[in-house]
Amino acid sequence: MTNTNFDSATMLKLNRVYRASRERLFRSWTDPELLKQWFAVSAGFTTPIAEVDLQVGGKYRLGMQPPGDDGILIAGGIYRQILPHEKLVFTWRWESPDPDEPETLVTVEFHEQEDGTEVVVTHELFTDIPQRDKHKEGWLGCLNQLEGMINSKSN
Repeated sequence: MTNTNFDSATMLKLNRVYRASRERLFRSWTDPELLKQWFAVSAGFTTPIAEVDLQVGGKYRLGMQPPGDDGILIAGGIYRQILPHEKLVFTWRWESPDPDEPETLVTVEFHEQEDGTEVVVTHELFTDIPQRDKHKEGWLGCLNQLEGMINSKSN
């Protein structure tokens, strides 16, 4: 189950516990081949683009393709902080479909729990509630896809 908190109109926080190690989950967020297996807003989407330069100042780029559609939703940004198996901080900006949407900031934390690892995704600097809520739906879908991959594979 994913818990969602809205600290303000400009910030969203989601957390979920996975039955996997911090190392495995961190790798799932940073290995391009693993990102291609789960980083999508729903099961029908594919992720044909997953580029990661995992270093502070390095860039990433993720592309999600809806089923039956030639268009690809592409987001990218720059890694601001990397603490292996603990935390990722990166900027988030859409190349498509909304290249004019302002840059935001994402923090992903990995907390060891008795029954697995809690992943906390904080996405902030939204300009308004509709933008925040649109991203909430996307993140919920991605976290569901991550859970599906974790439960179905041993990577």
